[in-house]
Amino acid sequence: MHTKIKSPALIALSIPLMILIGCTKQELEFTSLEKVDAHVHIRYSGPEFLEQAAQDNFKVVAVILDHYDIDAQHAYIDQQRDAHPGRFVYTTAFPIAGWDEPDWEARTLARLQKAFEGGAIAVKIWKNVGMEFKDKDGKFVTIDHPKFDPIIDYIQSQGRTLTAHLGEPRDCWLPLDEMLGTSNRNYYAGHPEYHMYQHPEYLSYEEQIAAMERMLEKHPNVRYVGCHLASIEWSVQELAKRLDKFPNMAVDLAERIDDLQLLDRDEVRQFFIDYQDRLLYATDFGIDEEDDPAAIAQELHDTWMLDWTWFATDSVMTIPGIDQPVQGLDLPREVIQKVYASNASRWYPGL
Repeated sequence: MHTKIKSPALIALSIPLMILIGCTKQELEFTSLEKVDAHVHIRYSGPEFLEQAAQDNFKVVAVILDHYDIDAQHAYIDQQRDAHPGRFVYTTAFPIAGWDEPDWEARTLARLQKAFEGGAIAVKIWKNVGMEFKDKDGKFVTIDHPKFDPIIDYIQSQGRTLTAHLGEPRDCWLPLDEMLGTSNRNYYAGHPEYHMYQHPEYLSYEEQIAAMERMLEKHPNVRYVGCHLASIEWSVQELAKRLDKFPNMAVDLAERIDDLQLLDRDEVRQFFIDYQDRLLYATDFGIDEEDDPAAIAQELHDTWMLDWTWFATDSVMTIPGIDQPVQGLDLPREVIQKVYASNASRWYPGL
């Protein structure tokens, strides 16, 4: 996981998150709709995160990933179940470590079986596949590698969803001054180890997307949710091509809403209407033990409210990390209901 820091305004909570210049007559009560944030991370034992979700009428999909200790993440999920039964579901993960060992596949399948028996509704694959991990021969391992085929087949056979963060925003492969998003410039300026423009020896953006497509071509019946707009955040037309090609594919919006806000507003609005069954509201918000839970809860609420205003109204607002004012999409209520609620249940059965 990486979380783009859009602006100091998202940390300095005393600074308003948005400035409304106009407001639609359409009144959609934020708390009246039971909503789903389809991508959050809870590595914290306290109740505050999900208490805020309850106040704002959210359920969440808590995502475990192969970037931290997987068993420790499961332990946090068990603690949260005691405090907030019914408020969340969770995805599991498996370690790619040990890839070259002969029993890696058997161990991975056994781990997934145990996680499914424990209630996991999906499996998350992280960007270390394709971007970081190399096999014993020094080759990058991508998601279309044949060793993943029995794993994906098993996920499908168990009626679970495969979800993955593959690649990064296209900005990651561009010089800082050519990036579309201010938040991307800020993030990669501070994290040069992830700035692929500085690492030409790594796989290209196009190779990342192509590997995802080859995997989906091999597994056309697996239910797949591409995290972060499947790393095709820079063009709704290009993303639409993949959704058309792969009918069992949906995408979540986690940490890419500000990327969409940089695009043509009318094109984005039409995209949401045309693909209203394939889009899941999500934030990629997270909490860890060292965080201030009250501050995180407030920031979570503010983010949810900011996003709701953009989706549900035609207000003109100032968005942290975006230089120009942004007008809300004012989506039809039935589209909002799908993006915020029913799509998550469809693509993550068991929610």
